[in-house]
Amino acid sequence: QVQPVEFGGGLVQAGGSLRLSCRGFGFAFGSNAMGWFRQAPGKEREYVATIAGSGGSLFYADSVKGRFTISRDNSEKMVYLQMDRLEPEDTAVYYCAAGSGRIATTASQQSLIVYWGQGTQVTVSS
Repeated sequence: QVQPVEFGGGLVQAGGSLRLSCRGFGFAFGSNAMGWFRQAPGKEREYVATIAGSGGSLFYADSVKGRFTISRDNSEKMVYLQMDRLEPEDTAVYYCAAGSGRIATTASQQSLIVYWGQGTQVTVSS
């Protein structure tokens, strides 16, 4: 099955930290930029962060800049999202996604995503 698989969601208090992990199954991984998206209840899915296939370019949504860090390990086919200083507004289902190419922007737009994970719930209590 060709799909990213996320791990590591859960419940955390505001101000706390959580790390999400994602493993890429069934595709070349290093040939794909990877991104994280999230969908809060009653809202549309939104972009969070992206990283180029090489790991050399990183981009973040303004809402998470300075608090979240995306990274990847191509040898393990893993991508991570370290989330610090979490806020209740960060509560959402978080999705790992593979972009259509190596450059980071291919994983920052939903129309360019080729593989989606199933999602993992992150809940931040106030």
